[in-house]
Amino acid sequence: MVAFGKKLKELQIQEWQGYYIDYKILKKKVKRYTQQNEVVVQDRDYVLRDFSQMLDEQIEKVVLFLLIRQGQLASRLSALADHYDESLSDEPRHESIMELRESYRDVGRDLLRLLFFVEMNAIGLRKILKKFDKRFGYRFTDYYVKTRANHPYSQLRQVFKHVGVSAVVGSITRNLADLQDNNRRYVSIYDYPTLHISDPIIESIKEAESRLMNSTDFLHYLGKHAFIMQDELPSPSSKEHHVMNERYHFMSLILNLVNTFLYMVNTYIIVPTADDYSMSLGAAATVCGVVIGSMAVAQVFSSVYFSAWSNKSYIRPLIFSSIVLLMGNTMYALAYDLNSIYVLLVGRLFCGLGSARAVNRRYISDCVPLKLRMKASAGFVSASALGMACGPALACLFQTQFKIFGLTFNQDTLPGWFMAFAWFVYLLWLSVSFREPPLHKQEIIGKHESSDTVVETGLAEPLLLGLEKIQQDEDEKQKCDESSEGSRKPVTSIMSAYRLLTPSVKVQLIIYFMLKYAMEILLAESSVITEYYFIWSTSKVCMFLACLGLTVLPVSIFVGSYICNVFEERQVLVASEIMVCLGIVLSFQVFVPYSAPQYIFSALLTFVSAEVLEGVNLSLLSRVMSSRLSRGTYNGGLLSTEAGTLARVVADGTITLAGYWGMNKLLNITLVPSLVICVSTIVATFFTYNSLY
Repeated sequence: MVAFGKKLKELQIQEWQGYYIDYKILKKKVKRYTQQNEVVVQDRDYVLRDFSQMLDEQIEKVVLFLLIRQGQLASRLSALADHYDESLSDEPRHESIMELRESYRDVGRDLLRLLFFVEMNAIGLRKILKKFDKRFGYRFTDYYVKTRANHPYSQLRQVFKHVGVSAVVGSITRNLADLQDNNRRYVSIYDYPTLHISDPIIESIKEAESRLMNSTDFLHYLGKHAFIMQDELPSPSSKEHHVMNERYHFMSLILNLVNTFLYMVNTYIIVPTADDYSMSLGAAATVCGVVIGSMAVAQVFSSVYFSAWSNKSYIRPLIFSSIVLLMGNTMYALAYDLNSIYVLLVGRLFCGLGSARAVNRRYISDCVPLKLRMKASAGFVSASALGMACGPALACLFQTQFKIFGLTFNQDTLPGWFMAFAWFVYLLWLSVSFREPPLHKQEIIGKHESSDTVVETGLAEPLLLGLEKIQQDEDEKQKCDESSEGSRKPVTSIMSAYRLLTPSVKVQLIIYFMLKYAMEILLAESSVITEYYFIWSTSKVCMFLACLGLTVLPVSIFVGSYICNVFEERQVLVASEIMVCLGIVLSFQVFVPYSAPQYIFSALLTFVSAEVLEGVNLSLLSRVMSSRLSRGTYNGGLLSTEAGTLARVVADGTITLAGYWGMNKLLNITLVPSLVICVSTIVATFFTYNSLY
């Protein structure tokens, strides 16, 4: 592998070399500032103004060339439109139509070159901003983006938003679609947005434009919830496509998604009855926090070893996971007849040790072809959401009691017996139908290693993340004098990963912790709170939780299809944080009696806002995270998973501890930490707001 500066030069379009950002000069400028700063401390304002002016000149050079090329493309399209009208004035001939079609394709090929030009310059800009911040500790990115991006004459916006390119794309697509309309039905792409145009140039343009525009349609929005790292090369080689196709197996993907679904069902099926089960074994109702949270405690450790195991195999960890979950659920069910709270807790710990979500995400990122990966990631999120809703709904069906061979089957034990049977059936299906992907060469493995949590990412990664995986971490190379290959190696420990976290990444991880904490407090104590204040039956609690889970997909459709196309993700992030905070405030018991409508409305507001927040949070996390954290065992996905899991552990522990102050104070005591953390994250977000551009 080579350094990014050299790679940038190699990938430049030769005749346009003079119009690219001069990354080498910018890097030398940063180095000169560093050397001068070692001799005498430089004036901060002078350095900022001087480097800003240099960046302005470089960006202006790129933007003016971009406008010239767009104008040339527009002129060619205008001339083709005149020729098109002349050709159709008489009876169109096949030869003239084919000639026109090829002319539009030529314009499309030139547009692809221009899109690649924009992407390369955007990457160079992002790299140099990161380098400057790391060298000096300044928040230069914040300063530069704040003063340039929001200016009415912003040229930076041309690079980020590529204004004008979409009009050229639309013209080429529309005319090629018209020329393919052999039956002269005059079907417009504007009247039928979903109309598929089978032209390789159009497909290539759409792929390139999607990368640049960080497309936020429904599938992409769901994919961001999955946080699966995407290949960032704009045009993967045919060899890599062949390797990926060899590894892909549809039934194995289905089994992977079924594992995701069953695990989420397993997590939430016990929530409505955990307090009753604890009381039947002689413990307090608030011990349900420990019962629910013990699964998360074990998951903290299982995420690490499953992430490492998935480097070598997929079927073996999935088989191990199924066996452990079968044992854990059996122990959970047997605890009633054994009258042992300890067996109950050990059973839930076993369930947490069987959490293979790291393998689920890794399989999608490593074994699903790029063209299907977004759909697979959306399937991962949909399976999780469906499992979250089905868990409580199934618990609602288990309102019965009987004995078979001395074993008790009731609302407390049936969730365990049902899940044990489900995992047994899944284990048999897995053994028969799953196909282990063939191992490929080490260098390809290194390239495609990705997040443990399907960075629960950003699949449609932003413009400035493109080509990141071919870049050297030049900062470490210069600082530590490592080889270029060494600087690309994945981190080998949690502490090494932590040292790569910038303030922006830390804030996004804290936000992720906050939203998971708030959601866990809401869900885990729901059965206790609703029984104490409203005397709800188990069936009502089940239906309430199931309805909350069913809001995930409709909200994702609305946010992914509309909200994220109107507002920037950082704006949605702040708005979602404020709405979560409002939901928490409205949940407090201030007036007596505490009403069910107040609880339902505040719970719905908190839960829905947290779901929206999770999507944009993980998308932004994929933007600001170091490329070295996209590979290996200790990756960015693992860090986010651990943050979320720890939040659940702390939340469940808080519920149990708060129970010692009495049921009448449980609600308010557990909400105070949620409110404090939420307000803190809102303040921290504003401090890093401009770095999220």
